[in-house]
Amino acid sequence: MKTIQPISEVTQRATNTLIKELGIVDTIRFLNQFRAGAGNYTEERHQLFKGMSVKDIVGEIKAQQKVNA
Repeated sequence: MKTIQPISEVTQRATNTLIKELGIVDTIRFLNQFRAGAGNYTEERHQLFKGMSVKDIVGEIKAQQKVNA
């Protein structure tokens, strides 16, 4: 039976493997996907979309897509 390793050791081994396979820059980019952000996402969205319906939001998205096309 294999001994369970401390999570810090597993993390270090996994990071080293990623660096070897992807390089340092892409490893950092990959790992940053899983970092917790700052702030209160729910509260920010309530403020950002206050008084808007889903239809309003979709309309704004479509309008912005036309501008960016």
